[in-house]
Amino acid sequence: FLKWAGGKRQLLARLQARMPQRIGRYFEPFVGGGALFFALNPDDAVLSDGNVRLVRTYWALRNSVEDVIARLRNYPHDKDFFMRLRVMDIDACPDAEVAAWLIYLNRTAFNGLYRVNSRGGFNVPFGRYKIPTICDADNLRACSRALRHARILHKDFEAAVADARTGDFVYLDPPYVPLNATSDFTSYTQEGFGDADQVRLRDVALRLKASGVHVLLSNSGAPRVRELYAHGFEIEEVAATRSINSVAKRRGAVTEFLIR
Repeated sequence: FLKWAGGKRQLLARLQARMPQRIGRYFEPFVGGGALFFALNPDDAVLSDGNVRLVRTYWALRNSVEDVIARLRNYPHDKDFFMRLRVMDIDACPDAEVAAWLIYLNRTAFNGLYRVNSRGGFNVPFGRYKIPTICDADNLRACSRALRHARILHKDFEAAVADARTGDFVYLDPPYVPLNATSDFTSYTQEGFGDADQVRLRDVALRLKASGVHVLLSNSGAPRVRELYAHGFEIEEVAATRSINSVAKRRGAVTEFLIR
């Protein structure tokens, strides 16, 4: 239901081919747009993210999807409306309003990008769409059904997977290690996601592996990623097309790593 930077819809077949045939619970602590979760539609899932607005959007879709739909149906594709919505104090609003806000901005902002400044303010300009689909009611209801049996948390990734046990499956899709000094995009939240977080993520993956948990990770093709996962992991290069970037020439095919 969202266009999300680093979304995995195009890589679903490769991700699913690298999963065990049988799993216990499904964990995704960087859920983002949730492409793999929605493709699998597991009976028992734990989803989490550091972006509280995104988490509240998931809560609203699961718990009150008709309220979200009712709001979106009344939102016009209009630049003045977009600018007023963009500067709202959205965090003080109910979950359904947060969800409609985020989905609307995602559908109408430039290139579908979600980005915030250091104060948490959404700062993406109005997009160049002629007739964007602001309210896909059928799809939102389908997402709501898929989320009925999911625990949806706003926790640090390490806390979100603390209950994973032997036979469970954890998919880790963090903000990527930058490919170069000018490509750092970790602004899904005010805090960002730095190298110390990447090291901690690697260590969490090792602990999960030692506990018999199936682990699959995605990250950029940066040399730092290969260095981090040089021992105890299998690294595979895949080509992915990235369509979200403020600089058009940086969109297109890039090398990413799938790590097991």
